[in-house]
Amino acid sequence: MLKDKINKKYSIVSLFAGCGGLDLGFAGNFNIFGKNFEKRNFDLVWANDIDENACFTFRKNLKKPIVCGDIVKLLNNNYPDLFSSKMPQSVDVVVGGFPCQDFSLAGKRKGFETKRGNLYKSMVETVRRLRPALFLAENVKGLLSMNGGKAIEIIKKDFADLDYDVEYKLFHVADFGVPENRERVIIVGTDKKRNLPKFTFPEPIFTKEKRMTLSEAIGDLEEIKEGEIHNHFWSKAKYFHGTQGNSFVNKDKIGPTMRAEHHGNIEFHWNKKRRLSAREAARIQSFPDDFIFYPSTSSAYKQIGNAVPPVFAWHIAEKVENFLNQNL
Repeated sequence: MLKDKINKKYSIVSLFAGCGGLDLGFAGNFNIFGKNFEKRNFDLVWANDIDENACFTFRKNLKKPIVCGDIVKLLNNNYPDLFSSKMPQSVDVVVGGFPCQDFSLAGKRKGFETKRGNLYKSMVETVRRLRPALFLAENVKGLLSMNGGKAIEIIKKDFADLDYDVEYKLFHVADFGVPENRERVIIVGTDKKRNLPKFTFPEPIFTKEKRMTLSEAIGDLEEIKEGEIHNHFWSKAKYFHGTQGNSFVNKDKIGPTMRAEHHGNIEFHWNKKRRLSAREAARIQSFPDDFIFYPSTSSAYKQIGNAVPPVFAWHIAEKVENFLNQNL
């Protein structure tokens, strides 16, 4: 009985999926940094994003269908010609990194004043309709300080009103083997109607002293010529003193946050000869080298910056899988 329980595949609906970083982490079965991240017992049954390039990348790499369109319109059945756009009627897990730019410390921080800032409500509605055992949302650190701390409480209450126990925690992805200065909030809700306990978040694996450096993560790519491997192309934007992204990475430290909206001003390589390539940015975000981004370098940078690091997602997925095995 226990063996059957552990071997159960849990169905997932993925919202705001982008190129699939979170979904790759939940799928597992990939190699990066000389390590194998084993297959997890999750089955992606439905995914959605609005960015056509990200959707193309998702399909090519994850070999899963994804509905490309506005989630608000999809929930309102405004795509009558898209039979495949219909969600399943029930699911075990709902995941999603709802758009975060409007909550970001680096952005304009308009939050709930914008249409994009309110897209989390589409995730709330999806959870209401599908009634998963567990949902998981990802967002930027700035969400915690937005509106004097009220934004996170509003979001938490909207999910809690559906009869879920809702917990959230701020993580640094470098604590889980991702060589990047990236802090993200993870929000998890568990179904009270099924008498599920509160979710317990994973603990850091690496101390600050043991974090992976850029030299360890991307050092082997330094001498590879442009274009010799997939996505190893870089922005030719010139150096502009004092502007964001116009700095040189330190090979003995973790990398900077990979940003979606840098307009070519991604940080320079430590050799000071060029900017970081899209492949290097992907490595810094912990994407395996056989994960290929389409159709261009500028689009690749954007997709990478918007993604959840797969290695970090894998560790979160491991905790989610164990939780479901123990409680369902």
